[in-house]
Amino acid sequence: MADYSAKIKELEERIASTKYNKKTQAAIGQYKAQIAKLKDTQENRGSAKAGGAGWEVRKTGDGTVILLGFPSAGKSTLLNALTGARSEVGAYAFTTLTCIPGVMTYKHAKIQILDVPGIVKGAASGRGRGKEVLASMRSADVCLVLLDATRPHEYNVIVKEIYDTHIRLNQIRPDVKIVKTGKDGIKIGATVKLTHLDEETIVSVLKEFRINNADVVIREDITVDQLIDCIENNKKYMPALTVINKADLVTKTELKKIMKKYSGDIAISAQKEEGIPELRELIFQKLDLIRVFMKEPQHPADMEVPLIMFRNCTVEDVANKLHRDFSKRLRFARVWGTSAKFEGQKVMHKHVMQDNDVIEMHLR
Repeated sequence: MADYSAKIKELEERIASTKYNKKTQAAIGQYKAQIAKLKDTQENRGSAKAGGAGWEVRKTGDGTVILLGFPSAGKSTLLNALTGARSEVGAYAFTTLTCIPGVMTYKHAKIQILDVPGIVKGAASGRGRGKEVLASMRSADVCLVLLDATRPHEYNVIVKEIYDTHIRLNQIRPDVKIVKTGKDGIKIGATVKLTHLDEETIVSVLKEFRINNADVVIREDITVDQLIDCIENNKKYMPALTVINKADLVTKTELKKIMKKYSGDIAISAQKEEGIPELRELIFQKLDLIRVFMKEPQHPADMEVPLIMFRNCTVEDVANKLHRDFSKRLRFARVWGTSAKFEGQKVMHKHVMQDNDVIEMHLR
């Protein structure tokens, strides 16, 4: 493991000492590709020795949010404030030693909140149970990064550890398609002007991953790091909120600087339950949930209690949430609302629902 770390450090030093320009672009791309491969090998060997999985927490409710931060940032206190769960709370580090779930009810949605042990520098490499914590992120829909206002610099460490565990916060997968072929080398087609990459760099990076024949289509301006992510194709793209806790312990001027420097979404005091209602709304928005109302044939719609779904869900998704057999038995549905061309439109499985739509299902 030490040998891999030394090689990675050497390559990182080469990148740091190389001035980036058109002539060095391909070389830097190769170095970054080599680092990615070394980190994957290092991670796979480490996982094999340690067992490599996160806590088994069954997903419940309409969405899952994981609380991530350094020890004593206030995650357990925040869990209690959001959900009323009784997570053990203490004014010392490492109070939480396992994953503690709670449920926040908001606008008819039941949102699962996961409180996990605090992460530390080196978490992605396994320090401080970091591998289990970060592996648990993959089951979540939103990451809430919690910062102590008196120690905001921890943000950079947290983000790096998350990045090193193949999770990309507040990003979506770049529109890049790579299809391996049997011959004819690497053919590159770009529908936009690439300002960070040239053809030589793309080819050299692909060849580092032993891709010598492929059709590559790039539909957005990407960096070499994003190209490597697309080649490896093992990243999770996750929306996130940055929450500054213990805001009452710093001055308003300090808090304003912290919010700006670390792109804070909201400042709160979990202990005093200040900012909690606003945070609940932000979580609901970040999960990108919509409300769908059910209607039985020959009966009026139930407009009191909606079914909570993720945006861009289909009729089939709604059927699956109601009952695992419904999508197989579904003949068609009728829809009233924004997604319908006219009231009561007859639609099939792949029709995309919109917020406040009413749906009537017809089953076999």
